[in-house]
Amino acid sequence: MKIKSTDLVSLFEKALHDDKQEGLEQIGIVVQVGDGICRVHGLEKAVYNEIVTFDGGNKGIILDLDESYVSVFLLSASTPVVELEVVRRTGHVFKTPVGMKLLGRVINAVGEPIDGLGDLGTTEKAPIEVASPGVIERSPINEPLQTGILAIDSLVPIGKGQRELIIGNRNTGKTAVALDAILNQKGKNVLCIYVSVGQRQANLARVIQLLSENGALDYTVVVSADSSDAVLCQYLSPYVGCTIGEYFRDRGQDTLIVYDTLSNHAVAYREMSLLLRRPPGREAYPGDVFYLHSRLLERAGKLAKGGSLTALPIIEVQSDDITAYIPTNLISITDGQVFLDDQLFKSGVRPAVNIGLSVSRVGGAAQTRAVKKMTKTLGLELAQYRELLDFAQLGTADLDKEAQRRLARGQRAMEVLKQGRYTTYNFVQEALMLFILQEGFLHDIELPTIHAFVSQFVSYVESVYPQVYKTILETTDVSEQIKTELETIANEFKALFVAPEVMV
Repeated sequence: MKIKSTDLVSLFEKALHDDKQEGLEQIGIVVQVGDGICRVHGLEKAVYNEIVTFDGGNKGIILDLDESYVSVFLLSASTPVVELEVVRRTGHVFKTPVGMKLLGRVINAVGEPIDGLGDLGTTEKAPIEVASPGVIERSPINEPLQTGILAIDSLVPIGKGQRELIIGNRNTGKTAVALDAILNQKGKNVLCIYVSVGQRQANLARVIQLLSENGALDYTVVVSADSSDAVLCQYLSPYVGCTIGEYFRDRGQDTLIVYDTLSNHAVAYREMSLLLRRPPGREAYPGDVFYLHSRLLERAGKLAKGGSLTALPIIEVQSDDITAYIPTNLISITDGQVFLDDQLFKSGVRPAVNIGLSVSRVGGAAQTRAVKKMTKTLGLELAQYRELLDFAQLGTADLDKEAQRRLARGQRAMEVLKQGRYTTYNFVQEALMLFILQEGFLHDIELPTIHAFVSQFVSYVESVYPQVYKTILETTDVSEQIKTELETIANEFKALFVAPEVMV
């Protein structure tokens, strides 16, 4: 076949025209800017979630496609963008740095280090929006994730791969519970990620200092999007943290991630949606706010071949109202919740876990046998105690002896469950504390000295009878023989115990 020169010219002209057309479509012009969002005309072939660059040095992500323009949210609030500024496509979706070198580092939502320790030292990147693992890829949750908090490990156990919501009023110790869980993973081969969304920089600095002082920063990655950052960064930060966690999980590591808080995340998404002029729904949140959190939390789980990703999202409520829009959404998504009660907190119960409203849908499958055996009747006793508490406020004279006995036992159970801030126990210590309570060794101990009695008993077993302690540690169980030995040890200790002087 012969090719004429005119045919070649037409082919070159067509190719040149296509190249020019393609080049023009890669460039757009800012037609409107304000509140961290700009509208760009000319990016006709742009795709959702694509990164674009501005000639002024800023970057943004396309989060809305319209017939005549695209809406771009800016990644930086400090770099200005002006009208008629040139915008260029990159052809790439947003990705975050991943890798083991992120451990011990503090990064922002864009993946840049903000801890002053230099470059991250990793070139690996992963997209923040990926599909969650399917049912076939997952494994049942049957391995405990010890938080070190007695009230949670005994009554609201958390398993590796679970999604347990931490919910409560402002200043009720939600972050402290999550940080206790991170601190307790030291030496347990569990990597941690702490995601701060919309918090003050002072709060984040205190968290980092606490982790550093306790040696927990070595196995933790901190992702920060504080309240002064662009709203897009607050929206992206949980997905960035989740992507880093998935990197660890896919390499066989058990990972714990804390989202603090998803309340601020929902507020940031509401602000973005209103700026995009999407119709508001209940409480002015957009209609897809449920999907916002469900696609994030569904990525947690335990893989049949690989590690696990355990999620502890934190949510803040107003006046203990768990029926608000975002709390009910997250309660329905997660596998249970730890509810921190404002009244309990103010009455001095720390952690202020409301056992009646807290639940774990994994249950005993996420407990060691030693702790599970010691908590068979604890939940029932606390429920009976709560029923009698209202009557007891009017006076105990009219209560029969059985009711008074239940009330006294419930009071002692509440004292045992009290725990100092950033103080964690291993499962053997928890089992010994619960043993003392379950077997009735506290019935004649005065309430103010119960905590001293229980903690000294644990130390007594560990130091004087190390073989018993070691057996429970190795077998993760309390056999009948060990139980008999513990009864003898408890009677021996009770005879030796001297109650400390209580300051009035």
